[in-house]
Amino acid sequence: MIPDVPLSPADLFWAAHADLPREAPGSPATLRLLLGLAGPLPERPHVVDVGCGPGTASLLLARETGGTVTALDTHGPFLDRLRDRAAAEGLGDRVRALEAPMQDVPLPDGAADLVWAEGSAYVMGFDAALAGWRRLLAPDGVLVLTEAEWTTPDPAPAARAFWDAGYPAMRTTADNVAAAQDAGWTVAATYLLPDSDWAAYYDPLAARIAALRAEHPGQGAALDEVGAEIGVRREHGGDYGYTAYVLRPRHGTRPFRGRPAGVTG
Repeated sequence: MIPDVPLSPADLFWAAHADLPREAPGSPATLRLLLGLAGPLPERPHVVDVGCGPGTASLLLARETGGTVTALDTHGPFLDRLRDRAAAEGLGDRVRALEAPMQDVPLPDGAADLVWAEGSAYVMGFDAALAGWRRLLAPDGVLVLTEAEWTTPDPAPAARAFWDAGYPAMRTTADNVAAAQDAGWTVAATYLLPDSDWAAYYDPLAARIAALRAEHPGQGAALDEVGAEIGVRREHGGDYGYTAYVLRPRHGTRPFRGRPAGVTG
């Protein structure tokens, strides 16, 4: 029998997330719905996928729009996998994987007809994402992102504790709509992602964690931490969700400077 070699918490996390199909709730059906809500795009648009993870959305965006995609992330293994998948699917000339931080996207102003961000804006915060990515849009460009939000004014303490630990500035849809409008954006549409989009993310992750438990029986407590979010969602999923936003800058408004984190209304 091969002895269990303990892994660090970081190594366990990446072992759980390696080669998953996605790193946030979503689905092809939701992507196509949001593209429709985003309205007509140029014939061969340039899409910037911010926080692309393994690039599942990047590849689908290239196929659905007929354009080119710059897929941005800071985790090299995700980008290596995306390059391999793009080449295998005949999209290597239309999907570019770029290792760079979302806080300082190394692309020129006006480079994107569509900026896309599934489950990644929280890394910066909703307000900062709207401020930082606005310059990337062409004059008729559109921003589509999904944002973690409270769906009740009184979430359960366990749900509140979980999200406060990682994203204390999380707000409601009404708060974020108001913030976007105050910042000079037109909110063309919002859409609460269905439970099936969460399952598309969590089911493969849960299966991977179960496999790791068998491989590393002495690290059950550490793996509990890796999978804690799945349990919180199972028990308190009615208290929060991911909402998709379709946003266009209002012409003649100044770039958004952001409101202080945690301020709502």
